[in-house]
Amino acid sequence: MAAIDGLPPLREVIRDHELVAKKSLGQNFLLDLNLTAKIARSAGDLTGHDVLEVGPGPGGLTRGLLAEGARKVLAVEKDARCLPALAEIAAHYPGRLEVINGDALEVDVRAHLTPPIRIAANLPYNVGTELLVRWLTPKEWPPFWESLTLMFQKEVAERIVAKPSSNHYGRLAILAQWRCEAKIVMILPPEAFTPAPKVHSAVVHLRALPEPRFPADPKVLEQVVAAGFNQRRKMLRASLKGIHPQIESLLEEAGIAPTERAERVSLEQFCHLARLVAAARG
Repeated sequence: MAAIDGLPPLREVIRDHELVAKKSLGQNFLLDLNLTAKIARSAGDLTGHDVLEVGPGPGGLTRGLLAEGARKVLAVEKDARCLPALAEIAAHYPGRLEVINGDALEVDVRAHLTPPIRIAANLPYNVGTELLVRWLTPKEWPPFWESLTLMFQKEVAERIVAKPSSNHYGRLAILAQWRCEAKIVMILPPEAFTPAPKVHSAVVHLRALPEPRFPADPKVLEQVVAAGFNQRRKMLRASLKGIHPQIESLLEEAGIAPTERAERVSLEQFCHLARLVAAARG
């Protein structure tokens, strides 16, 4: 990649700008530009697309996204120490990289992006799940983005793509698979990062569906799923008792045994139950 974009290797960038990863910011820098280019390619054809990147750090993935033809990259970086390194990339790709020094949980990114939009990021571990849930639960669907290509701890990635009756199946699987095609496209060992985390990481690609797989009110579905998985070992009639007074009969109407546990209930059944709860509430 250094030969392609003419910029220094990331180890030099980190050394020159004295960028020591901060645990408090959930930072783990991915230094192999071949890997960052591979992640950028897994986001799909970026030609004619704006790309949102959260937590670019020294800019390895940023360089991959730009080299792969992104029309524009909007990089939101909380750590001001990384801004000079990102400025060097912006100078190398005039007019194609915009950097915002801020918290991705607070920045209104839509004001800086033009559709079609993809999101690609090596998310900081401490905010990754919260950002994903926000992107999966907008007020309107389809969302402002076409796809998400995101790196998480491997266990979180497995929760996103999990199937019923598996150990990782839960709220994230329901939220992701209700409205998206989700798959793990890459697994990375700890030694790929600086500093090396204690766990493997994985890249998940989520493609937004035109409409949800099954009809349901988003707020009611999220309430049912959150309550159902809040106490995984409890029977649903107990874990969902606060959802509606007649929850047992609603479960039976949805084809779910009241004595069943949440991890054995399919996405379609959860959506059916959510519709029944919404109707019963009037």
